[in-house]
Amino acid sequence: MSAVPVLSALYRYPVKSMRGESLDASPVGPHGLPYDRMWMVADEGGRFVTGRTHPELVLVSARPGPAGVTLSAPGRDELFVPNSAFTEAWPTTVWGSEFPAWRGAAAADAWVSAYLGSRLRFMWIGAATARRVKTDSDVPLTFADGYPLLLIGQASLDALSARLGRPLAMARFRPNLVVSGAEAFAEDSWKRIRIGGAIFRIAKPCERCVFTTVDPDTGHKALDQEPLRTLAKFRKAPDGVLFGQNVIAEGETELVVGMPVEVLD
Repeated sequence: MSAVPVLSALYRYPVKSMRGESLDASPVGPHGLPYDRMWMVADEGGRFVTGRTHPELVLVSARPGPAGVTLSAPGRDELFVPNSAFTEAWPTTVWGSEFPAWRGAAAADAWVSAYLGSRLRFMWIGAATARRVKTDSDVPLTFADGYPLLLIGQASLDALSARLGRPLAMARFRPNLVVSGAEAFAEDSWKRIRIGGAIFRIAKPCERCVFTTVDPDTGHKALDQEPLRTLAKFRKAPDGVLFGQNVIAEGETELVVGMPVEVLD
């Protein structure tokens, strides 16, 4: 291990449960990374739909920009969805959290419905999210499960891969920040870290679910429930099977892959 941990990878996921984007650099703030989980697939009632029940979502790529997002998937024509197409405010639910978002993009509704084989809606968080982190009412949140950022140590993934007996892609676990150069699961003991000009507070461990059993390259769910089954053998806690740490940035900065990560406490 190196003497100083470094930020070794940055990822964002413009549409919840769809394929992520690897970044070399990005602004970051209390809201997380720009465009991260700004769009989402939902049912007719506004309840979130994810790769837990529709694993083929991981094969859809999303390229975001100031005016909207472009969707592409195997066997489907590419579709640009302008933010101006979202004309109707609609109550939305993510993990029991209810908040307003936007729907009305008919072409996008039809695109995701045809791809997934059921009647669905494509939602936008809006120009400014009304949602907040449950435990931190001043921290804005998009369509992410519960926190703006997820951090995982590369050594932690390597340790899980070694137990499983085969290499696992980090994409299965959908982090925003990957840190290399620390011991396996060192992030469990961190309280605050500094990257660039901002301090990041470790909020709580991330509870993992069946989504980790979806192969990000094929969109198939593992019949043997791996790697969740192996993870449960040594990472199970009263709150669930834990892997990675939810993080909140306490300021704004520019992140660049390769930056040192200073553990403050």
